[in-house]
Amino acid sequence: METGETISGANEVSIPDAPRKRSRKRSMLIFTVVTLINIGLLTLLWTQLLTPAHQSSSQTASDPLIGSSAPNFSLPVLNHTSGQQLSLANFKGKGMVINFWSSTCQPCQAEMPLLETQWERVQSQGIIFLGIDVEDTTRDGLAFMQKYGATYTSVIDSTGGTLVDYGVTYTPETIFIDRTGKVISAVRMQVTSQQLTNGLQKLLQT
Repeated sequence: METGETISGANEVSIPDAPRKRSRKRSMLIFTVVTLINIGLLTLLWTQLLTPAHQSSSQTASDPLIGSSAPNFSLPVLNHTSGQQLSLANFKGKGMVINFWSSTCQPCQAEMPLLETQWERVQSQGIIFLGIDVEDTTRDGLAFMQKYGATYTSVIDSTGGTLVDYGVTYTPETIFIDRTGKVISAVRMQVTSQQLTNGLQKLLQT
């Protein structure tokens, strides 16, 4: 019988090479399998990270509101006095960014500084920002605007009727309306800086 290395001593014992080779092959096989599993998991994770962005683009492209005339509305201005109403007709010939929000909505809180910054940048170029506070109270809506520094006008849709007309399923959502009154883009989620910039560029080009 072939033997491997010999252990010296009173009783010499020979260790077979074959079991050691099998053990080494088994370790290499386990390492290879684990590596392949890790690669597969990383690939799956990367795919999942890319999926929401792809779905968002598809949803925007198939949004039935895009290319249609923006639904008209007449809603009370969110301020300390009552009675003043604003309708879409008040902004005829203006490019508009309509943002649906609610005082209890955390993504609305997160995006408000971005909206305010961009509003301050483009208001001199004839672009209107209008917030629509949905299913809220006047007190909570005003507290939200003060806390997060919103200076552009908001109206309040306490019944949710305008929300339904614009196909809004949750807040926040942002709608871009060109000077002819047609919807040219819709972000059905918290708007990003890039999405807002792209929408504003489209409005300024029309």
